[in-house]
Amino acid sequence: MFTGLVRDVGVVEAVSTLGQSAKIALRTVLTAELREGDSLAVNGVCLTVEAPRGDVAVAVAVAETLERTTLGRLRPGRRVHLEPAIKAGEPMGGHIVQGHVDGVGALVRRLDRGVSVELTYRCDAALMRYIVEKGSIAIDGVSLTVAEADVDTFRVATVPHTLAKTALGSQTEGDGVNIEVDVLAKYVEKLLGVEKKGGRITEEWLRRYGF
Repeated sequence: MFTGLVRDVGVVEAVSTLGQSAKIALRTVLTAELREGDSLAVNGVCLTVEAPRGDVAVAVAVAETLERTTLGRLRPGRRVHLEPAIKAGEPMGGHIVQGHVDGVGALVRRLDRGVSVELTYRCDAALMRYIVEKGSIAIDGVSLTVAEADVDTFRVATVPHTLAKTALGSQTEGDGVNIEVDVLAKYVEKLLGVEKKGGRITEEWLRRYGF
């Protein structure tokens, strides 16, 4: 499990193909605390680390991961967000992030607002149903608060600390991102047995719960 608080912005050292999978070498300051078999979130995607060597950590992304995330687009020199799994007893900042990406979105608008930057992303309607104003969301592994949610877009406002410690500030319009919605929303939906058609709660559901 992760918190969405990025510990390092690493650099992709090399990418090599292994059939339909890919081996990714990452240069990072985190290798001193990483061990073989540890979990490492790479742009929000949970990967398993092979034995680190020096300041380089290596992980393999399988075909399923490459197809469902932006990791298949990684090239040498690309900066990536890195976060090791949280350990028992560590402070729980951010929000609960599993490292299981729900889908890919794209930056559609960037607005500089003095010391902060507002970023608007577009994603599939299947994800938007879980995204609410003032709710939590992970963008490329970064825990953020949703400032506004529309039909197929949502906006976040980044504070100076986030801009300084992540690569979000260097994103340009059209860049793809990994999105993980708040897992609590999905569990609530499952437990309540919400039935939706076309993204709208059905009349049957409203009657069932007394609305």
